[in-house]
Amino acid sequence: MSSSLVVCEVDPSLKEKLKKFRFRKETTNAAILMKIDMEKQLVILEEEYEDISLDDLKEELPERQPRYIVYSYKLTHADGRVSYPLCFIFSSPVGCKPEQQMMYAGSKNRLVQSAELTKVFETRNADDLSEEWLKEKLSFFR
Repeated sequence: MSSSLVVCEVDPSLKEKLKKFRFRKETTNAAILMKIDMEKQLVILEEEYEDISLDDLKEELPERQPRYIVYSYKLTHADGRVSYPLCFIFSSPVGCKPEQQMMYAGSKNRLVQSAELTKVFETRNADDLSEEWLKEKLSFFR
């Protein structure tokens, strides 16, 4: 077994999609779900979702495979202001194959950099994904 960490490239069409997603005008929650094509060693788009809650999104995640999520979230602050933070969520469930976990973990930073995201969160249990969980994570950025 090789000890070198494989860092996957980001599919150029996905980079473009992420750039457009950052500047979307809609005011609903939305998500881009990404996975790694193991053969091509490339981060690719798996699915796009409009008007989706985290509760619904977690139902879309595979049980034993890692995924990357970019989530546009409508956050209503205590003072009534509304913001739309763009969150990167790395879902790496317990029970994934170790080589998959390594490839996803090793490629995460490149994807975060290419998407120019600063709110980066990780979960080992998809059941944690909820609005409360996200609000708690985002409270760090206030």
